[in-house]
Amino acid sequence: MRAGDADSIVRSVHALNSMDIAVIQHEFGIFGGTDGNEVLALMRGLRVPSIVVLHTVVTRPTAHQKMVFIELCRRASAIVTMSMVARNQLVAGYPVDPRKVFIVPHGARDFSMRTKAANVAPPLILTWGLMGPGKGIEWAIEAMNLLRDLKPTPRYVIAGRTHPKVFERDHEAYREGLQRRINELNLTESVRLEADYLNNRALDELIASSSIVLLPYDSTEQVTSGVLIEAISARRPIVATRFPHAVELLSGNVGALVPHRDPVALAAALREIIEKPEVAAAMTRRTSAIASELLWSSVAAKYVQLGARLVRSMAIA
Repeated sequence: MRAGDADSIVRSVHALNSMDIAVIQHEFGIFGGTDGNEVLALMRGLRVPSIVVLHTVVTRPTAHQKMVFIELCRRASAIVTMSMVARNQLVAGYPVDPRKVFIVPHGARDFSMRTKAANVAPPLILTWGLMGPGKGIEWAIEAMNLLRDLKPTPRYVIAGRTHPKVFERDHEAYREGLQRRINELNLTESVRLEADYLNNRALDELIASSSIVLLPYDSTEQVTSGVLIEAISARRPIVATRFPHAVELLSGNVGALVPHRDPVALAAALREIIEKPEVAAAMTRRTSAIASELLWSSVAAKYVQLGARLVRSMAIA
């Protein structure tokens, strides 16, 4: 469905109506029109049950964003959020029937056959995903400066290209600023920005070679993180700022939760995992206990179950 193309909306509606179920992945910014309101034309044309998957629940929407969101949810046969916190925010902030809201986690590949022991030397700390302001990488770099006394000195790899929308607006200003700070702190031997595209195989190998996954995000509202899910699936010790999805999944010492924009706290959490193998081992056991529910096979089964329920309901009606 191309933004601003009425014919593509018609073709999309026709294609979806030839299926048993329409699954609409919603994120503000991916559909055309003001606040993505072209998705509503799609929803109005559907004659089959629909599942709307919400990647974001905006807690402070504009009036128009809220209008779009309310109609989107009203027209959906079922609504999926990827975390309990997202469901709670949705039900509390919008006039949505809670009976049609279901929680299905963001899926991840199965790393179990590729996961190596995490006690590599020197320890490898890893962050991956699209880069841009708000990822908190600057705080992680400052934290690495506080760990230079450790022997062997841990390495930190930041793998990921600049987000296309960030690149369109700022080009590589964010990445260049990070590299300048790495140079200023004389961390070029231990901190590396990796901008090359990594296919699934290459990324899997990098994740499998890591000792700790670091998510230093600035956001205090992020209710879904695919990287977090993948890190859990990889059975890696995780250090994350206290964004909502991390709090939901990492509480109970599944991972280490730290305040936002606090390099001292980040460094302390990383140091404990590096210096105390028993802490890392305990985190690995706890992530292993929940990883199976986050695999794509488990997620797919939940969607099949929900879809079958909707088809049966439509047949009865």
